[in-house]
Amino acid sequence: MSDSPATPGTSYASAGVDIEAGDRAVELMKEWVKKTRRPEVLGGIGGFAGLFDASALARYRRPLLASATDGVGTKVDLARRLGVYDTIGRDLVAMVMDDIVVCGAEPLFMTDYICVGKVHPERVAAIVKGIAEGCVLAGCALVGGETAEHPGLLGPDDFDVAGAGTGAVEADELLGPERVRSGDVLIAMGSSGLHSNGYSLVRHVLLDVAGLPLEGHVEELGRPLGEELLEPTRIYSLDCLALTRATEVHAFSHVTGGGLAANLARVIPEGLHAAVDRSTWTPAPVFGLVGRLGEVEQAELEKTLNMGVGMIAVVPQSGADAALATLAERGVPAWVAGEIVARDTTHTSGAALTGGYAA
Repeated sequence: MSDSPATPGTSYASAGVDIEAGDRAVELMKEWVKKTRRPEVLGGIGGFAGLFDASALARYRRPLLASATDGVGTKVDLARRLGVYDTIGRDLVAMVMDDIVVCGAEPLFMTDYICVGKVHPERVAAIVKGIAEGCVLAGCALVGGETAEHPGLLGPDDFDVAGAGTGAVEADELLGPERVRSGDVLIAMGSSGLHSNGYSLVRHVLLDVAGLPLEGHVEELGRPLGEELLEPTRIYSLDCLALTRATEVHAFSHVTGGGLAANLARVIPEGLHAAVDRSTWTPAPVFGLVGRLGEVEQAELEKTLNMGVGMIAVVPQSGADAALATLAERGVPAWVAGEIVARDTTHTSGAALTGGYAA
């Protein structure tokens, strides 16, 4: 038996994909993408591939390319619920480019992928606006991207975002565990809030367990809950590069999923240990709110959330003052949070948090 003929008039649009809406979204985002342009970028939006003039790397003696890809997790669900789409892109750039700068690499360019159930041109453009603003803050270009419409797989208001980025670093200036020495100090850089990790736990506790309304004012936070939860991730890329110019830096650690101890341990070499003193800072109220309302144990909070520290710089003790002064000039809250010590019989190589948080 032959297949039944398609219904007369069947089209891509009737199947749920609106090409015209996609074209409209591209037109709306062009002005924002243009703001991220660097001299090395060739062409404009609309090509099959973004072009970046690699001859710019000729100024390097031996350039290494650094790449990273990431998303922002279930934080996108809160953006959807609140109808706020122009901040989530900054989170995306932070998650990608702050990973790249950890090795000392300069962010060069980025591409994005936005997947939606239905293309709402203004909504897509707002997401790209946030990505473009993040790229400006990170010093990189947004050279291309893709908006995919997936009717039937995603609801009309559902979406997700992901991105990939590339940076470059001089081979003999590569940062990492090989440079870290006993006696180095840990310069903590304050987070802007929850950033973009642990939102499955946060959403479960605050929305499902505690039943707090996103639009409701929370006295403990001093603002509506939704505003707190959508606070964009701080982008440290240019701040970290400024540190490498101002003083000697041995390593950076981007504090994301896994928390402070687990991410710091990634840049600690065998035989050394990072001792972090909790009493040197006070986490923002939102961290305590999640712990209290969800009865979440401290250890669970610390391995899930950043607890107020978004990036760590490992510097020689002689460079600590210069590092703090540089970050202060750039408006980044920072402090000495601990030191690198030789491993003893009570510690394996890695990192440990000691003491209680400052009141």
